[in-house]
Amino acid sequence: MRRLAQSVLLACLSLLASAAIAFDNGQYDDVAPDIRAWFKSVTAPNGVPCCDISDGHRTTYDVRKGAYWVPIDGEWMAVPERAVIRDRGNPVGEAVVWYVHHRGNIIISCFVPADAM
Repeated sequence: MRRLAQSVLLACLSLLASAAIAFDNGQYDDVAPDIRAWFKSVTAPNGVPCCDISDGHRTTYDVRKGAYWVPIDGEWMAVPERAVIRDRGNPVGEAVVWYVHHRGNIIISCFVPADAM
């Protein structure tokens, strides 16, 4: 489990490094400071940071047999319980999922439902 957390963190950090070049083209200038701060502060239940605003994706979701499911790249995926964050609130009012592509797999690191308290 610790090795997976480290892999997710390393993938996330490398994604952040490339995201700063690839995605920070001023498109987030209109994001309110409190929303930006929330995205930057969210951590998974195991304490691993969810990354940053460029990595959080607003999403639709479904609940199936008590588990959250989200569409990623056109495919519905189950959100691992270890990634569900229920206690950080959700100022955007939409579900947000953080994930990375790692060695041909999609790893969901964090998920905040739209109605998180």
